[in-house]
Amino acid sequence: MSSSGTTRTRILVVDDHAVVREGLVSLLQRQSDLQVVAEASDGASAIRLYRQHQPDMVVLDLRLPDLDGAEVTAAIRAEFPQARLLVLSSFDGDEDIYRALKAGARAYVLKDSTREELLAAVRTVAAGQRRIPPAVAERLAERVEGSELTARELAVLRQIVSGRSNKQIAKVFAISEGTVKTHVKSILAKLDVADRTEAAVAALRRGLVVDR
Repeated sequence: MSSSGTTRTRILVVDDHAVVREGLVSLLQRQSDLQVVAEASDGASAIRLYRQHQPDMVVLDLRLPDLDGAEVTAAIRAEFPQARLLVLSSFDGDEDIYRALKAGARAYVLKDSTREELLAAVRTVAAGQRRIPPAVAERLAERVEGSELTARELAVLRQIVSGRSNKQIAKVFAISEGTVKTHVKSILAKLDVADRTEAAVAALRRGLVVDR
């Protein structure tokens, strides 16, 4: 309960960067209608703490040291279908956004958003609604409009990003170089790019391949 007697929204905050997590907790705790009930620095802890506290909602980072935000979201939603999760991330790749929302996140907010935008998103999700900022919706539209890569094309794309030639890729997958060329041609068409370099750039920008 807040000092006015109203019920506060109970929140679990998940971020592996202590400074970011502490900043989020401080911001949320200053709001009369919000209350942080637990903090986690990795995905496994987030799932465990959700079970323990069963908060009203979760604010979590997309990139965590073990499970990522989409995986944590999917795991929590599988056990608690009504769970409300907001993914907060510095990554705006459309594939990242798609994965998080497909897993069941109700909002995807970029870390460079203003304090007011973040709080508005938190309150929207707490109320059981969805919130996708215009900039994020635009990136998601890019992903939805484009043709999806097959599992093999995505695997080949990862090899392209790693700098491997068609001959090297053929060896990795034990397929002919001609088959690799066919996959590359399809990848370029689906990503709407002219060459392998542009494909690699597009893959990283869209979050199709993570540059670790």
